[in-house]
Amino acid sequence: MGKGYTAGMRHERIMIQNRKEAKAGTYGLDDAGVEWVDAGCVWASVSWAKGMRAMNAGALDVYGVIMVRMNWNNVVTCRSRIVKDGVVYQILPETFHADRRENTVQLQAQAVIEDGCGGCDTATNTTEEQTAGEGG
Repeated sequence: MGKGYTAGMRHERIMIQNRKEAKAGTYGLDDAGVEWVDAGCVWASVSWAKGMRAMNAGALDVYGVIMVRMNWNNVVTCRSRIVKDGVVYQILPETFHADRRENTVQLQAQAVIEDGCGGCDTATNTTEEQTAGEGG
């Protein structure tokens, strides 16, 4: 079994959040909305994904993408979210690589932007205030 990432490399604490099961609403829709709960706090290495690496991960704004490395655990999945320094990041599922044998998890995550209506938009870095001001 692999040793995973060294303690010196994992120097930041991050919170893992998982989606809470909600009761199905009308027509099977989730009327109650999405609720995220803290699942655990782990040590990790966090760095900004730069250049082509971030663009290949689907980021429109490369400054909103982080690369996270941590030892393997059963808390984080490709559907989890990460909170670091008060900023919420959604894991980009296509970048999630967990290897239990090597004891590693590596992923990229993009900052979640509130859309002003309680929802989140990870595709752009625009808010309602910014788009309203552009209309003239």
